[in-house]
Amino acid sequence: MTNHTVKAFDEELGVLSRKINEMGGIAEAMLVEAIDALVKGDKTRAEAVVQRDKALDALQQEIEDLAVVFIAKRQPMANDLRAVMGTVRIAGDIERIGDLFKNIGKRVRAMDSTMIGTRTLSGIQNMARMVQEQLKLVLDSFSQNRPDLAREVWLRDGEIDALHNSLFRELLTYMMEDPRAITYCAHLLFIAKNVERVGDHATNIAETVHLVETGEPLAGPRPKAEDTHYTKGLKAE
Repeated sequence: MTNHTVKAFDEELGVLSRKINEMGGIAEAMLVEAIDALVKGDKTRAEAVVQRDKALDALQQEIEDLAVVFIAKRQPMANDLRAVMGTVRIAGDIERIGDLFKNIGKRVRAMDSTMIGTRTLSGIQNMARMVQEQLKLVLDSFSQNRPDLAREVWLRDGEIDALHNSLFRELLTYMMEDPRAITYCAHLLFIAKNVERVGDHATNIAETVHLVETGEPLAGPRPKAEDTHYTKGLKAE
């Protein structure tokens, strides 16, 4: 293989990586905007989050198209093929993260902003901060080719699960104490589940990064907090 061909090969891989980084930047911004819209009851900002998801959808499709062309042209083997397929998998996880933030935006649009109170939102804000840190760390693990960072994200997933379980019980208590809060708290339950699912997708990305960089899957069952029988039936949208 000539130097020119190798250079072109590397440049095309670089394009895929840059598009993943672009998707990650959009997803991180959507997280901040979605939670801010929730806290402030800002329906205009919530709508902006919903609309921003289209950019992630377009980038995911572009990455898949580029990967198909790359494989057809370059016929990559071993590590290179693993890198291309890993990029496609990561793009799919980030696109799904965008869907979860879009769903939060839709919930905020439908909620009664007069019910908003700091006590009921503090748990979701705390969980969102944890997820934001996980998302940033796993995107850094990809851009810096750091399987050690990916493993750190993988090991910390149980912390988000534990906080989600605690928040679930807290919201159920509010609903039992005040029937007027049932609709509002039901929205928060689904929003909390969406945030928790973002953490799961960050862990998926961590597993992919580790496999691409080392050729080895992360060993053992994924660390999870013990789930309550309440939350097992609650699905993110």
